[in-house]
Amino acid sequence: MYREIAKLVLYRDLGADSILMQLSGIFEDFDTGNSRKEDLVARIYDQIKRLLDLATSYGFDTNLWHNYLAFILITNENSFSMTCEKVGANDGTVNQFARNDFRIFKHLFEYDFTKIETELEIDCFSTISHYHAIGKKERMYNKNVSTKVQAISRAIEAAKDEEDIFRIVTDFYRAYGVGMFGLNKAFRIARDRNNELTFMPINNTEDVRLSDLIGYEIQKKKIVDNTEAFVEGRKANNALLFGDSGTGKSTTIKAIINEYYDRGLRMIEIYKHQFQDLSQVISLIKNRNYRFIIFMDDLSFEEFEIEYKYLKAVIEGGLEMKPDNVLIYATSNRRHIIRETWSDRTDMENNDGMHRSDTMQEKLSLVNRFGVTISYSKPSQKEYFEIVTGLARKNGIQMDEKTLCLEANKWELAHGGISGRTAQQFINYLAGMRSLQS
Repeated sequence: MYREIAKLVLYRDLGADSILMQLSGIFEDFDTGNSRKEDLVARIYDQIKRLLDLATSYGFDTNLWHNYLAFILITNENSFSMTCEKVGANDGTVNQFARNDFRIFKHLFEYDFTKIETELEIDCFSTISHYHAIGKKERMYNKNVSTKVQAISRAIEAAKDEEDIFRIVTDFYRAYGVGMFGLNKAFRIARDRNNELTFMPINNTEDVRLSDLIGYEIQKKKIVDNTEAFVEGRKANNALLFGDSGTGKSTTIKAIINEYYDRGLRMIEIYKHQFQDLSQVISLIKNRNYRFIIFMDDLSFEEFEIEYKYLKAVIEGGLEMKPDNVLIYATSNRRHIIRETWSDRTDMENNDGMHRSDTMQEKLSLVNRFGVTISYSKPSQKEYFEIVTGLARKNGIQMDEKTLCLEANKWELAHGGISGRTAQQFINYLAGMRSLQS
């Protein structure tokens, strides 16, 4: 194994601590007799445990060794895979190195663990090669990643040679991309141990669709039209969804990523305290072959907060143009995002020598940088009942409409008033009671 891995060129940067590299070192020590049997077994079990943890996170099944190798191929970001993501597998000398690496991976797929299992008296490799995973709810693992990895794994198992693998893998790169952006829909940002900015996949995004949001058809059409233009490479605008709480602003944005993921849309959620990192985030994604929406939920600023200045500069205020593959979608309960005071509305001069009306204009200029602003107002009682009855039908709740609306009215009076969120909570309550009685 270690002799094969040492010959990798494009896919050699796997990390010394990766499972594959650790197993390579173990197998080398086994062949040279540099370690005691007990130590080798313990080291192997350490890596098997890591592989089982990875399999649980991503829902791998059947052959965990093959799944792991496929996972490496579709997540390793190198010069070849990144180029294929953008333009596909065009003719070039680099393809010779790629085929060589794929030949090695084919050998790894077919690796015979019999010798090491026999001499060390273990059967863990045979076990993971005929694995039956415990059934799990989708919220417990990333089903999207699991499905794609297992499909590639099965395809490579059936491949005759490196030429087949070349086609399988490059087709995947072209269709979905490579690395975390190719497999995941949504991300957060964080700092690693070295204070480097990194993207953290959100593994369990809510599987909500625009059709699940009842009503607000005009609002949904505006955001759909803008997003359609964006994913098709046409001109599109940053969007602000504002209005009363519980009206579906955030749900609309969550639905957008589910609707357009297969067309190359990805979403990065950023919090207010991270706005100073916005420029760096954009620099890291501007050359990728995806369309990115930077999502800012429940956006608002108090008078003393200045983070909005970072946002203003990034949207349309800096020297560097915002790349065509990045948009900003934000939600807010405030029309103008930043709290206004009555003193801002006067033209009196403050202690700093600035006119207060100038201060207000500076604050309002942030909203003006969103080319699309969409209002989500609290529904009327009639609209509230329409939402309730629609959700009841979707959830299979059998109750005559008059009784349903009467109970919904009682619920909203005791639970925060009329809103789409209140309607959903009421339906959740009814569904829960139905489950309890069945």
